[in-house]
Amino acid sequence: MLKIAYSPIYQHPLPEGHRFPMLKYELIPEQLLYEGTCNKDNFFQPEPVDEKWILKTHKKAYWEDLKYLRLEPKMIRKIGFPLSEELVLRETIITQGTIDCCHFALENDISMNVAGGTHHAYSDKGEGFCLLNDVAVAANYLLENHLATKILIIDLDVHQGNGTAEIFQNNSTVYTFSMHGKENYPLHKEQSDLDIELQTYTKDDEYLNILFETLPKLIEEQKPDFLFYISGVDILETDKLGKLSVSKEGCLRRDEFVFEQAIKNKLPIVVSMGGGYSPKIIDIVEAHCNTFRLAQKMFF
Repeated sequence: MLKIAYSPIYQHPLPEGHRFPMLKYELIPEQLLYEGTCNKDNFFQPEPVDEKWILKTHKKAYWEDLKYLRLEPKMIRKIGFPLSEELVLRETIITQGTIDCCHFALENDISMNVAGGTHHAYSDKGEGFCLLNDVAVAANYLLENHLATKILIIDLDVHQGNGTAEIFQNNSTVYTFSMHGKENYPLHKEQSDLDIELQTYTKDDEYLNILFETLPKLIEEQKPDFLFYISGVDILETDKLGKLSVSKEGCLRRDEFVFEQAIKNKLPIVVSMGGGYSPKIIDIVEAHCNTFRLAQKMFF
C-alpha cells in the first residue's frame, strides 16, 4: 500500500495575501480521496520528530534559537513565515513524516510526504520557506541506523537545494543532485555534487532530455541503495516564481521517469513535494496529485 505522510498542521495559517500557497496541503489529500486514488488507510499522521535526529543535521544553537523563538528578525524575514510555536511544531511533524516514509519505502518500495522538500534549510540557518531540512534529517537517520549506505538525493525543484548541498558538502555517503533554474533563487548557489543549471524558459524536450541523459548514469556511477526525490512543481510554465516553460504533461513525464529508474534499479524512494507557486491553486494541486497518481499506478 502507498503510505502518505499528512497532518492537518501542514496547512499553517498565514497573513492574508501571503504568497506561499499553504492551501495546497489541504487540497491535495482531499482531491486524492475524492477521486478514489487513495483511501483513508493510505494516510498516516506523523508525530513531532525527536530532537536528537534534528541535531544530527542542524547545529544546536540554530535549533534552540528556532525552538525557543529566538531567531533574529533578519533570519525570520529570510525564512518568509512569521515565527511561532505552531510553525516550529509543524516543521518537526513534516520532518518526522519524511523519516517515517523511509521505513514505509523500505517495506513497499515507495512512500510520500504531502509536504517536505525543505531544501533551503542549512545546518545553521533557515531561508526560503524552509526551517528544518526534512530530507537531510531523514538521510542522516537512515545512515545512523544502518538502513542505507549510499543515498542519492534527486532534487528537481526549480530552485537549487542550497541547504542540502551545504549540509552534505563533506559527506561522501550522500550524493546531492540538483537540476534548477540558473537565473532563479537563490542568488548565491552552493555546490551540490552535481548541479545542472537550466536556462530561463527551458521547455519540455530540453528539460526531459537532460534528465533522461543524467539520472541513469548517476545511479550507475554512484550505486545508491536509497533515493530521495524532491518533486517540486514550480518547473511549470504557469509558475510565477519558476521561470521555466515545462508543461503539466512534461512534469508528469519527469515524475514517471524518476519512478521508472527507481523500479528498474530496485531502489526504495521517498518523495517530498517541494515547491509550486502557480497563480491558480488548481494548477499546483493537479500537478502534485499527478505524482501521487503515478506512484499508485506504477508501484501498486
